[in-house]
Amino acid sequence: MPDKGFPDPREEDIIYADRRISRPDASLPDWEVPDAAYRPVPIVWFTGAMFMQMTLQIVVLVIGQRWLALPHLLVFGCALLASGLVWHNTMNRGMAGASLVWRFATLIGLLAWLGLSTLALFG
Repeated sequence: MPDKGFPDPREEDIIYADRRISRPDASLPDWEVPDAAYRPVPIVWFTGAMFMQMTLQIVVLVIGQRWLALPHLLVFGCALLASGLVWHNTMNRGMAGASLVWRFATLIGLLAWLGLSTLALFG
């Protein structure tokens, strides 16, 4: 039984609104690339770094200052080391390939948390 007014997808593309769909059985339009590899955006790495920094700074301050009563400079050194590890981990996760603005924002965020930890330590 011939189709009544419907284009044959084997012979021509189907126009749907302003998009061209090559196959009617595909649920994705032509501008969607289903075979592309997933690459998280830099905001994901930035947010992960901020959460990791926040958690590690609190852990370093609580363990070093409250529980072990270590000298303030030693606790600050541990906090600085934790910040360096967060930076290194974030760069290895993919932030090294991000734009300079994202790397700068990450550095400023890490330094801000380190500054808050220093203020809590020496203030």
